[in-house]
Amino acid sequence: MSKQQQPAAAQNEPCCTPLAREPLTEDWAGDLARMFKALGDPVRLQLLSRVASHVGGEACVCDLSTGLDLTQPTISHHLKVLRETGLLECERRGTWVYYWAVPSALAQLSAVLGSPDVSTSGLGSPDVTTSQPGRTAPVVLA
Repeated sequence: MSKQQQPAAAQNEPCCTPLAREPLTEDWAGDLARMFKALGDPVRLQLLSRVASHVGGEACVCDLSTGLDLTQPTISHHLKVLRETGLLECERRGTWVYYWAVPSALAQLSAVLGSPDVSTSGLGSPDVTTSQPGRTAPVVLA
């Protein structure tokens, strides 16, 4: 049902993420946990970011290894984990393999955690304040 077809009361309800609106189902929680676990490794997070931000939305494995102090088998292992969790897909073209991020998987992660109330302008700063009054982000001690 589109927003135009919803009753007036439903249109006025505040929008919130599925995580805050209702408990996740066991299956959905399992799928999300696998994706978050895969992204819990800094190398895999970097690889996903490199693929998703690459010109044209896809990247050759030869482009992904540049700047990472890892062997090719290690990079291939991390890419395999990202593929198995549904975050990346790939295709062999000649001797090279090209990777691209799966938009629906990224949208699922974003939807479950995203909130229209939270600003991302200060991300990366240890003293960023959330949009909820009286709450601050944890302080990172160096």
